[in-house]
Amino acid sequence: MSAFTSWQMARRAQGATVVLLLLFAVLGGAFFKAQVLDHQKYRVESAGNRFRQIPLEAPRGAILDRNGLVIADNIPGYSIKLIVNNEDSLRAVLGRLAALVPSDSVDIETVVKRWKWATYQPALVFASGQYPVVATLEEHRALLPGLLIQREPRREYPSGAGVGHLVGYVSQINQMQLDSGWFAGAQPGEIVGQQGLEIEYDSILRGRRGVRYAEVTAGGRTVRDRPASGSLPPVPGHDLKTTIDLPLQEFIDSMWRTDLPNRRGAMVALKPDGEILAYYSYPDFDPNAFVGGIDATTYTSLLDDANRPLYNRVIQGTYPPASPFKLAIAAMALRRGLVTMDSKMPEPCRGEYQFGNRVWKCYDHAGHGALTLREAIAESCDIYFYQLGLMLGGDAILQDGTEMGFGDRSGVDLPNESRPRFNSSVKSYVDSRGVSTWSKGEVLNLAIGQGHNAQTLINMATFYAALASDGVKREPYLVTPAVPTPGKDLGLTQDQLAGLRDAMIAVVKSGTATAGLVHETGARDYEIAGKTGSGQVTGQQDLAWFMSFAPASDPKIVVGIQVEEGIHGGLIAKYAVRAIARYLGGKATKLDVANITEDFTQPADTSHPDSTKAPPHPGTRP
Repeated sequence: MSAFTSWQMARRAQGATVVLLLLFAVLGGAFFKAQVLDHQKYRVESAGNRFRQIPLEAPRGAILDRNGLVIADNIPGYSIKLIVNNEDSLRAVLGRLAALVPSDSVDIETVVKRWKWATYQPALVFASGQYPVVATLEEHRALLPGLLIQREPRREYPSGAGVGHLVGYVSQINQMQLDSGWFAGAQPGEIVGQQGLEIEYDSILRGRRGVRYAEVTAGGRTVRDRPASGSLPPVPGHDLKTTIDLPLQEFIDSMWRTDLPNRRGAMVALKPDGEILAYYSYPDFDPNAFVGGIDATTYTSLLDDANRPLYNRVIQGTYPPASPFKLAIAAMALRRGLVTMDSKMPEPCRGEYQFGNRVWKCYDHAGHGALTLREAIAESCDIYFYQLGLMLGGDAILQDGTEMGFGDRSGVDLPNESRPRFNSSVKSYVDSRGVSTWSKGEVLNLAIGQGHNAQTLINMATFYAALASDGVKREPYLVTPAVPTPGKDLGLTQDQLAGLRDAMIAVVKSGTATAGLVHETGARDYEIAGKTGSGQVTGQQDLAWFMSFAPASDPKIVVGIQVEEGIHGGLIAKYAVRAIARYLGGKATKLDVANITEDFTQPADTSHPDSTKAPPHPGTRP
């Protein structure tokens, strides 16, 4: 017999019916809300799942020289990317792709890492895919779901390594740079400037990315592009006109590779007002190698190279300024009224000078005799400048040198410029040397450009630009500033400036640079003012300087060159003179230097004028 009566069964059936009706009512309401009330919302989300945003790189602005010649521009290229949903899919497709392209050309871990922090945009495999690779991948597209190949602008530097340190290079922005805020408005995966003009003026050169949409399946396979109405075209960057004279830049590059292929150093040419005409550091690097991502082998070789090709010796290298600093010492004494250009020192040069319990020597052991300041500059007499330094005293040298800007960066419009090493007072000098007292022997070192004094080539060039013009040391620049900077006045009269120029003319005509320029037509064709120098560096051979400008009566160009290890200043003067001749008269060309060779394989001649071998090494006291 049933445990339930008929009326009980009916009551329970009615209850179940109510519950079912309620459930269907809830489900119906949910379906109504989703399909009617929230229709637009879910439609957008659905479309978002079907369509993937594909960023379109904006063409960077061209970098041009003063006459509109191209230093950096764009050419058509191909980017190769993968549209994937997860890391496993990405690794699987990358494995197939790697088997189709040259071995070791795909760094799977780098691609995966880049995809993760780039907010899961299409994974960039090659930023600059070569056409043979593109053709191969197109043939095997069925094996590579999510493969995306699109034309994008590719950076090109026609002058190659000759402009490497000047322009820098470009590459994809990394997470640290995004976090730093340096690249305002940049997005993950975007191409930005790295080093040189590319980074300094990135905000001008970099345009604004565009976007298009690709329809994909659930597995990430591309179906079709969305109509153009849903796309945003990229906005190109602005062109950048510089003060560089590209033919002069290329001439210097050609000359250095021909005559100084194994010598580390740098050369800079500028107008007296600060416009930089040429900017060269050697050894160098080819910025084209970085476009699209430099391969690990090449980058490692650059980092491991003992000659440090990535090191910018124009603005980062700091070196004892040696005898070119004697012009600064002379300027300090002139502006303080201690001497005139015709003043002689109490002690004539006999090849050595007794100070305290030590004998300080001149490079000319026979001595120069009694010299005027003009003659002492021409002959680069150390004995004269030892005494002139003592006449000034340490406080005056450090104070005046600071006022002249020897303790400050030049202010050139490039990143990572090193600060020169020059103290502002005797106290800071003593503290920097880690000693307790000041020795007057330090003055003798400072007087000939040694001691605790290390300058960049660009900073020395701006000082000589001031001597070549109105006596105001101005900031050098590669792009004309909207508002010129006031500069630092050296405090010299026009007569004093003229006297220093006359002394520098004598350096070239009858002084320490004469022997090295006897066969140079440029030295005869143009009135050139210059100063040689050879500095001492711990554990290395001497380094050479030559600072110059021409025509001396109305300077149009200032050229400074610095070469590391084993060459004296008089031997490198010819290269500055050739650059001057190339700019002023166009008499030297890239082809001319092919017939000019120098033999620097022989040991350096330590008796060469201006070697400054005799003074003790900085830090040695009498």
